[in-house]
Amino acid sequence: MTLLKRVASATTALGATAFLAMPAWAQEAVAAAPAAPAPTVDKGDTAWMMMSTVLVLLMILPGLALFYGGLTRAKNMLSTMTQVGAAAAFAMLIWVMWGYTMAFGDGGNAVISGFGKAFLSGVTPASTAATFTAGVAIPEYVFISFQMTFAAITVALVLGSVVERIKFSAVMVFAAIWLTIVYFPIAHMVWASTGYLFILGALDFAGGTVVHINAGVSALVAAIILGKRIGYPTERMAPHSMTMTGIGTGLLWVGWFGFNAGSALEANGSAALAMINTFVATAAAGLVWMLVERLNGHKGSALGFCSGIVAGLVAVTPAAGNSGPFGAIVLGSIASIVCYYAVAVLKPKLGYDDALDAFGIHGIGGMVGAIGTAFTYAPGFGGPGAADYAIVPKLLVQLQAVGITIVWATIGTVIAIYVAKAITGLRVSTEVEREGLDLGEHGERAYNY
Repeated sequence: MTLLKRVASATTALGATAFLAMPAWAQEAVAAAPAAPAPTVDKGDTAWMMMSTVLVLLMILPGLALFYGGLTRAKNMLSTMTQVGAAAAFAMLIWVMWGYTMAFGDGGNAVISGFGKAFLSGVTPASTAATFTAGVAIPEYVFISFQMTFAAITVALVLGSVVERIKFSAVMVFAAIWLTIVYFPIAHMVWASTGYLFILGALDFAGGTVVHINAGVSALVAAIILGKRIGYPTERMAPHSMTMTGIGTGLLWVGWFGFNAGSALEANGSAALAMINTFVATAAAGLVWMLVERLNGHKGSALGFCSGIVAGLVAVTPAAGNSGPFGAIVLGSIASIVCYYAVAVLKPKLGYDDALDAFGIHGIGGMVGAIGTAFTYAPGFGGPGAADYAIVPKLLVQLQAVGITIVWATIGTVIAIYVAKAITGLRVSTEVEREGLDLGEHGERAYNY
């Protein structure tokens, strides 16, 4: 490495201000020091991260598409699946054009990164992304792809509250704007080393704030602005195929191992901890939801089981590598109870039409998980925190992260929805809504009989 490159490297590592403040002899010593060895790509970690990326894709198509599609009425099955798939595909293209550089590019500030990697400028097969072990890396293209799937599923989750009445064109406009002004900044703030909430010390292993609170709060705001479906809540709007929803639930659970265990960025003990937590928190949540149904005078339902499964998955996401297994069981159980009452009591009382309970499960479950992580991280509860870990200071940080995400998502969603309304309009016509969006928007039927 030339002396000029060493100076540049030292400036980057120390910060320009700190480097230039050194006396001349110290600057010369730093610049002349041997350069740190380039990180080594680990083939095992790379293979695991490639598999995790594919597992997250499984969560979207077919997982979320079937889960959401089965919950709608038959006349809107294809529309719902198409909105999920198309929004996710659009997110992937936006991610490589400007999303990745906004979230994880070089430079920037505490809210957003720089634009030096727009259109993946400078990224090559030889480029690397660091893992959590010093000197160990994975190819940057793998990291880009992994994070790309997170952006894709998050915008698709938002749509669960507005299906059966929103235009397809509005979905696409909304997706582009929402990703740009809501998702990318929050992802940077939480997960980038220069991000505000990262520096603050917020714990979010795999997306409690970035994915679930972000999507859930945005879903609520979008549903309120869009308005209720025709006939809601007096007409019966039961799921048309719990079989499809059950299959989607299973695919979500399987894919979630890529989501949670993959967020360790390595095939190691942290990934193993995230894996077992994703098993047990989810299992507890699914059973607890059915138990709460029985305690409230209802039969334990398949819909309740599926809802509990997703609530547990959502809640354990921020705690996946930040909790012991028994802490995860408690967290999943609590989230299931809280989400049940959010869906069964809070939504009817307030009267908003969150069609598929995106807020009630993802928003509320994400909040429970993010706040609860402050407790599950404590070694006294079996978590991986240091012996001197203090719950109260971390709880205050987690509350701040939740609050910032709620406010940011609310404001950004209002902007994105109204821009989409100005460009395309939001709702389909009354005739299309009554006929069904499958025919009205796409000219097809899910079932020909």
